[in-house]
Amino acid sequence: MPLNVLITGASVAGNALAWWLGRDGAAVTVVERAPAFRDGGQNVDVRGVGRAVMREMGLEQAALERGTGETGTAWVDADGRIAACFPTDEHTGDGPTAEMEILRGDLARLLYDAASGRARYRFGDHVTAVAQTADGVDVSVASGTKERYDAVIVAEGVGSATRDLVFPGENWPRWMNLAIAYFTIPRAPDDDRLWRWFHAPGGRSVSLRPDRHGTTRAMLTVQKPPGGEEGWSVERQKAWLRETFADAGWQSNRVLAGMAETDDFYFDTLRQVRMPRWSNGRVVLCGDAAWCVTPIGGVGTTLAVTGARVLAGEIARGTDLATAFSCYEQAMRPMVEQAQGVPRFAPRLANPHSRAGIRALHAAMAFASRPAVRKIAGRLSGGEGAEPDLSRYDADSGGVASPEASGSAPAGHGRAVAIGALVLAGAATAVIAGRRVRAAAVPQGDAGRAR
Repeated sequence: MPLNVLITGASVAGNALAWWLGRDGAAVTVVERAPAFRDGGQNVDVRGVGRAVMREMGLEQAALERGTGETGTAWVDADGRIAACFPTDEHTGDGPTAEMEILRGDLARLLYDAASGRARYRFGDHVTAVAQTADGVDVSVASGTKERYDAVIVAEGVGSATRDLVFPGENWPRWMNLAIAYFTIPRAPDDDRLWRWFHAPGGRSVSLRPDRHGTTRAMLTVQKPPGGEEGWSVERQKAWLRETFADAGWQSNRVLAGMAETDDFYFDTLRQVRMPRWSNGRVVLCGDAAWCVTPIGGVGTTLAVTGARVLAGEIARGTDLATAFSCYEQAMRPMVEQAQGVPRFAPRLANPHSRAGIRALHAAMAFASRPAVRKIAGRLSGGEGAEPDLSRYDADSGGVASPEASGSAPAGHGRAVAIGALVLAGAATAVIAGRRVRAAAVPQGDAGRAR
């Protein structure tokens, strides 16, 4: 009999897992709390080893064709003048704007469409209880049913409720001192294809990004210690943002007006998920539920598709589940830990609180954008990455382990490009201010990216 697997969460990691496990012959059910597939979300990108996974799935070209059309990243002043710019045509696809720059919903939809013929999806439902025995997992869901599976994969978000059912008290989040709101607003006639990023005193920033749907994606950020804002009602979050950005300048008034009408508002205070283990018996974590690196970490979506490939590949090797889960964690931990190694001071340096700090940031970014500087940074930040070796998983092997066999129990990517550039610029800002800062290298980035 095929392995009977439940996946909770139908975003990038969950849909990629459904595709791989379904391809290998598993009986896959995906349960998603949202009442229907969620097409919303901000820009994400897929780089390096993640591109290799998309290519292996036969979806790389389709993802490129669904790209946002973003042509680069620019830091602007209050009058909209460009202070520093990283155009995509001056990069090899690994700058702040990647070659595979796509909206989260568009990527998740692409994966969902590919996986839906290989898995059974149930929307508007979620797990309420999990009870493990020696030979299976009994799962209760909100709709009132109770079902038995050979394995459960939790592929939910940073605040995963199912993770907390199975791993109570084990997540020790690392707060990144940055609050972010994402939403879609109407496109204006003068909106171009650049990601435009404006900073205001007080650690505030406003950014606008293009999409392929005739609208504009807006982001508001505030650099501050966490104050529980992620638990507020949407009305209170919006009121706080209106008050915080009332005098910010540039296009903040337009963005706030759009926020009042948007239907895809998302707010969060960034924190990494730090789990001492990713599996408990027959239950295993993947994606943000296991390791959320936050948008600052830069490779969240790449990690999601890569982790799905590795986990499904280890299960398909036919060993018992405990061994498969252990090998998966061993393969993915180095890449995750590298991505989570963002210095604690990075958000503060990248979001100055004074006008002098903003001017210094713009000067540092203008310096970092010079071709010669980028070449030097590329050489210094190159070398071996921590990506898993995908050659371990033969694309043509197929076949997942049966319940009985489960038992009872290089496409590398450069470092310090997008978010790395911000940290380097922040370090330069600190030097300009007369302070000495030792900055660690940071993995390249995926800017965001709310779900």
